[in-house]
Amino acid sequence: MPKRLFALLAASIALLFVGLIYLFFNTREKKKEIEKEPVTEVMTFVEGMNYAMPVPIPDSIAFAGDLVPMDIFYVREQLDRELTVNTYWHSSTILTLKRANRWFPLIDSILVKNGIPSDFKYVALIESGLLNVVSPAGATGFWQFLEKTGKEYGLEINKEVDERYHAAKSTEAACAYLKKSYSKFGNWTLVAASYNAGQGRIDETIEKQREKSFYNMYLAEETSRYIFRILAIKIICEDPVKYGFKLEKGDLYQPLAIKKIKVTSTLSDLPAFAHQQNTTYRMLKELNPWLRSDKLTVRSGEEYIIALPTE
Repeated sequence: MPKRLFALLAASIALLFVGLIYLFFNTREKKKEIEKEPVTEVMTFVEGMNYAMPVPIPDSIAFAGDLVPMDIFYVREQLDRELTVNTYWHSSTILTLKRANRWFPLIDSILVKNGIPSDFKYVALIESGLLNVVSPAGATGFWQFLEKTGKEYGLEINKEVDERYHAAKSTEAACAYLKKSYSKFGNWTLVAASYNAGQGRIDETIEKQREKSFYNMYLAEETSRYIFRILAIKIICEDPVKYGFKLEKGDLYQPLAIKKIKVTSTLSDLPAFAHQQNTTYRMLKELNPWLRSDKLTVRSGEEYIIALPTE
């Protein structure tokens, strides 16, 4: 091997050896530094975290004037459960608050007119989320009426018209049911519970368990949770900021700007009718979800009130 090449190889090996020694000692020093203060970066990260905190539980709360016995441990814990679920189920509760701003004024006015406590608007809210949903059992609309019950309380239900989807008329029907239930139980909390369980089930429970207070009754889980779901959403709606929901006025859904026209003759083509009224079929159906077909048969002596957008 030529002397020049040998010298170059020896220099390279020496340089590599020096580099390895430097890397070893440098890594060792850094390890010592980390071992001395390992907590600093971790603590900085933890301090920047968003903690999930327990929700505030009121010491006193009432439903429709009936005081909730918050001194009973399972009552307090059931309310805690529903408040926690609704507080941290952000998407659902935000949308609920938005819809409530649109529909509560109408629902509340009908409840008050019929002598029903205003708190029953929260029944409609937890039943449907103030959406015209249909349950697996066929319960429909804001108040979740079954077809048989809806007809019993004066709602028209057929292939063309289903007034379970009519916000005002279904609320009137709900008021009739609630009044009848109150005449039976004489207690608004039991009235609300019977809206979920049925009047017969509450009657049976009163007789079998010899109890007249909802909070002393042992009921199926769904009914047992029902009143606390109402209470939880009431508490959040009355003070949303306290539970972490900050919505500006512009975030809320506003009551719909509509005009009403009276229809006394058959409309055989609702899409054509919509265009005659300077609107769309889609808008007609959005404002009148109780119209279930593309036509409306109006019998002699009958009339319907149809909502249209304001100009």
